[in-house]
Amino acid sequence: MNDSLSQVDASLPVAPPPRPGLSIVVPVYRGAATIGRLVDALSDLHPAGGLEIVLVNDGSPDNSAEVCAELLATARVPLVYVEHARNYGEHNAVMTGLREARGDFVITMDDDLQNPPEEVVKLYDHARLGDWDVVYTRYGLKQHAAWRNLGSRFANAVADRLLDKPKWLYLSSFRCMSALVVQAVTRYSGPYPYVDGLIMQVTQRIDSIEVHHLPRLEGRSNYTLTRLVRLWLNLATSFSLAPLRLAVWAGIAMSILGALGAVATIAEALFIHQTPSGWASTMAVLLLVSGVQSMILGILGEYVGRTFLSANGKPQGTVRHVRRNTQITGSRT
Repeated sequence: MNDSLSQVDASLPVAPPPRPGLSIVVPVYRGAATIGRLVDALSDLHPAGGLEIVLVNDGSPDNSAEVCAELLATARVPLVYVEHARNYGEHNAVMTGLREARGDFVITMDDDLQNPPEEVVKLYDHARLGDWDVVYTRYGLKQHAAWRNLGSRFANAVADRLLDKPKWLYLSSFRCMSALVVQAVTRYSGPYPYVDGLIMQVTQRIDSIEVHHLPRLEGRSNYTLTRLVRLWLNLATSFSLAPLRLAVWAGIAMSILGALGAVATIAEALFIHQTPSGWASTMAVLLLVSGVQSMILGILGEYVGRTFLSANGKPQGTVRHVRRNTQITGSRT
């Protein structure tokens, strides 16, 4: 009798784990020295509805994969480990993590411990109790290098003009989103995601709170000038036609300058007679026209190139595997 009951019980479908109140998505890149401490600190939190952590190893060249695999066996909270087949960039890794997150709210944060884990519940409760779709964080004092702070201010100034974003809002990677926003954002499948741009297309129920920002404990920032430029290009060319319109206005401005230069050249030829015949007019035309043409062609080339790569199916991220503690699912692209 007992054997038959055991057989019946074993044949019953296993109920999925309950949906947590909060998921925390952490893109991991060169984070082997800090990710264990971050997971341990997050595990001590007790947000309403429970907690799960989603780690996305974005092709990290250090031993982050081994560290994350060990955390699967030792984590004190539900843990999901996602491994990218190569490095795709922070926003691509965040998109992959958002697709695996099951929480009613999802917080994204870096792996470098500059965002104090104890601020997580404060951010989550502000979004949950205030019925906000998205809550960003801002810092009273940023602990980044001066050039990085300058780059962040530039990116936010560009976003003010290119995105439908409140002027007072500071765009931070430490943010909380509702499941509604996560579901809408993750519908985007293009190879050049910009998470904040996608958020602004989904909702305007957005708020911001101030949190602490700590000095980096290990290593140096993974954001180089080249990576920041790529991020700005994603912002400018994926969610706005402003660069094309800028090219039009630049063409108009250069045409006006060219006309003024032509008038000056004619006046010089008629009244001064000190320049070789045709030299000034030729140089004015060459410099102005070639400069404008080069800029316009560069902008058009960026749009055409991105369209070409998107049409040819460049992946947003190739997932090698997804592991939920000890359970492993198959590979996906």
